Amino acid sequence: MRDENFNERKVMNTTETKLNLKGNWNVIKGKLKQSYGQLTEDDLAFSEGKEDELVGRIQKKLGTTVADVRKLLEKYSR
Repeated sequence: MRDENFNERKVMNTTETKLNLKGNWNVIKGKLKQSYGQLTEDDLAFSEGKEDELVGRIQKKLGTTVADVRKLLEKYSR
């Protein structure tokens, strides 16, 4: 039962990230471009429902982990 709660929280956190990106994407994208000049418009192309692809492109370009990219997106969405 404990593992089920963990997985449930994990899904909720992912969903929250998706919702935050949807409303604030232009602001987040601007902050990312200022902080990480190597990110291009193509890298930051966002389509609703394809957040995992976005995270993958950023991860590849920055050479970091998926978890780190998600934390970064959460940080800039505040």
